[in-house]
Amino acid sequence: MQFPESWLRAFVNPDLDTDALSHQLTMAGLEVEETTSAAPPFSGIVVAHIVDVAPHPNADKLRVCQVDDGSGALLQIVCGAPNAATGIKVPLARVGAHLPGGMEIGTARMRGVESAGMLCSARELGLSQDHAGLLELDADAPVGQSLRQALDLDDTLFTLKLTPNRADCLSILGVAREVSALTGATLTLPSFEPVAVTLTDRLAVTVEAPDLCGRFAGRVIRGVNARAQTPSWMRTRLERAGQRSVSALVDISNYVMLELGRPTHVFDLKRIQGGLSVRWGKKGETLELLNGQTVEIDESVGIIAAGNVVESLAGIMGGEATAVTLDTTDIYLEGAFWWPEAIMGRARRYKFSSEASHRFERGVDFESVTEHLELMTRLLVDICGGEAGPLDDQIIRLPERAPVNMRLQRCHRVLGVPVAQQEVEQIFTRLGLPFEVEEGTFTVKPPSYRFDLFIEEDLIEEVARIYGFERMPDVPPIAPAKMLSRPEALRGPHTLRERMADLDYQEVINFAFVEDAWERDYAGNHDPIRLLNPIASQLAVMRSSLIGGLLANIVHNANRKQNRVRVFELGRVFLRDSSVVDGDLSVAGVRQPQYLSGAAWGPVVDEQWGLPTRQVDFYDIKKDLETLLGTQASRLICAPASYPALHPGRSARLELDGVAVGWMGEIHPRWAQQSDLIHAPVVFEIDVAAISVNAMPAPAELSRQPVVIRDLAVWVKDDASYQDLLNTLTQTIASNATLEIVNDIKLFDVWRDKSAQTGEKSMAFRFWLQGHESTLDDETVEQCISGLLQALVSQHGVRPRA
Repeated sequence: MQFPESWLRAFVNPDLDTDALSHQLTMAGLEVEETTSAAPPFSGIVVAHIVDVAPHPNADKLRVCQVDDGSGALLQIVCGAPNAATGIKVPLARVGAHLPGGMEIGTARMRGVESAGMLCSARELGLSQDHAGLLELDADAPVGQSLRQALDLDDTLFTLKLTPNRADCLSILGVAREVSALTGATLTLPSFEPVAVTLTDRLAVTVEAPDLCGRFAGRVIRGVNARAQTPSWMRTRLERAGQRSVSALVDISNYVMLELGRPTHVFDLKRIQGGLSVRWGKKGETLELLNGQTVEIDESVGIIAAGNVVESLAGIMGGEATAVTLDTTDIYLEGAFWWPEAIMGRARRYKFSSEASHRFERGVDFESVTEHLELMTRLLVDICGGEAGPLDDQIIRLPERAPVNMRLQRCHRVLGVPVAQQEVEQIFTRLGLPFEVEEGTFTVKPPSYRFDLFIEEDLIEEVARIYGFERMPDVPPIAPAKMLSRPEALRGPHTLRERMADLDYQEVINFAFVEDAWERDYAGNHDPIRLLNPIASQLAVMRSSLIGGLLANIVHNANRKQNRVRVFELGRVFLRDSSVVDGDLSVAGVRQPQYLSGAAWGPVVDEQWGLPTRQVDFYDIKKDLETLLGTQASRLICAPASYPALHPGRSARLELDGVAVGWMGEIHPRWAQQSDLIHAPVVFEIDVAAISVNAMPAPAELSRQPVVIRDLAVWVKDDASYQDLLNTLTQTIASNATLEIVNDIKLFDVWRDKSAQTGEKSMAFRFWLQGHESTLDDETVEQCISGLLQALVSQHGVRPRA
């Protein structure tokens, strides 16, 4: 929000300079983002009166002007501006003056005629971009007066960066209230005296939606002069507040909005057919707005209509059909209270914003509607003339302002400062907050313009702001330095991140809301949880998998010539689950587990001379996952299965103790091709809850006996899996005490005889055997291997390979 300091000081004028006032506002929560001068630095520019204008003898486009600068003698100045005319007052840069940019004015001869100075345009003075002619000043401007003084160009422009809850400060009056409360300076309120009613004309207005409009007021004004000039003081204030002057009717409406925070709308009365109705829109209705945009309306958007014709978007922007023009003579002035919930997000839906919607969706004072319309009527009649009709005011339903309690002891505890009760009373009084106090508890009734006071902490914040943060002692918090024990079996998120980083993965943090196509293509989720108000159209649903985000990270890096990417993310996903109920950290119907997902693309290791370049594959990532799991890796099973994001023949379902906990595999060739990736990334995704608790290490005495290694090769059916054979061997060992000497089993060779038509393959196992008390003899070893072979024969029909 931008405004000139002089406008603020017209309401409240504390004994503070500009810097001190800026600091005071910032410390009170109204951050002054920037202060700039209303005009760039220049000197030697005065108000001058053109006494006579004559043609230049040697140039058709130049004129010779005789100018009175208040010094007593006329100056001769050559000027090429098309609007140089006798009788007007304009800025004059005297000889020796300095213009913005450092240019110094001197005496010059132009086509043989001497010129002692320069008449200036607004652009040459840095006041605007208008350079069509000289800057014409008011007729009553004193000749010879410094232009900076005449136009108050030493004024300072404040730019406030307001938080969304402080809607009451989106006006000069609102900021002035704050300054008055902070400094104790007297607040001067504008006059709201009613305008004399000389007409009996009324416009019928029906409010059909009390949940849209809580109060509606308006009046008819006839005989206005829409071509009247906006007063220079109003035009200057508007321009310094960032508003472009349009016409007197529009300027007055904008002025009241900026000064009082009251958005209003002016209808051309002759263009309204019948009365007005305030209602929710209907599907299929359209409206051409004042900005030229045509929008489609539905049942969630409030409108003002005349019969079946939509006239404006309620609380957002008026329509072109009833907009005032320079030929308008009769108007209907409207002011209303629109419920913030009925305005929120509607303008953004149509991809624009307006000053009115910005205020209404945050909350506008609902008690001062008629007072503000009386002030606006006075401005309209004084500037544009006309006669006013009676002010109609319909109160449908207004917000109930529930009292808010604040315990003084609670305030002391939160602030850490024992603010006296008397001082708290003074603070609330200066803020204009009506209160009662009983036994150390303040009961405050929020004013109609404060939509940010609901709970005890809101009042404590008000005390802190006015009391002053700088008055609070800078005392560091005191906390006992206790070393907390870390459960050895717990593998928390920080540990998982650390281990992934050790495995050469880099962490990424992606949006929790993703593209609808990602959920459909990568997760097979055709009914994702949709956002009601997405920040972007392509981020419309909540993710149920982290894989899509990691794939996008790889594509982003690949497009920027990176040839090796290894990334991981630890974050929540969102799944529909009717069994979930509302709780402190849960939402009914939505399960929010935490997943850990990793992706690798490119060479296994960085290119080097010592190793050949090889692209990462399924087993590289499987090894990384086993390293991450530690002792849990022995219980991990990769069961062949299909997943929408993964290659059908190179993917597996991850299982721990028979429970599915995630997926692993190559990205499906279709999605790799769609992403223009030459090689398919390999990814995994696992439920964090399943791997967060690790088994405690079980210490055991180490055997000092030598290890015996034996190999066993068998023929098995071609469709037999290693996991099935391994399960048979481990179950046999667990059920037979004599086989406890088998310490480990590995598959080290798989071979197929291409010339044979038996449909078999050879699998070679290596066994490590070790006794506990004595060295193993050959007979004991052979008995063990024979027992294991018999188990494979009986369960899987294998036969020994010679």
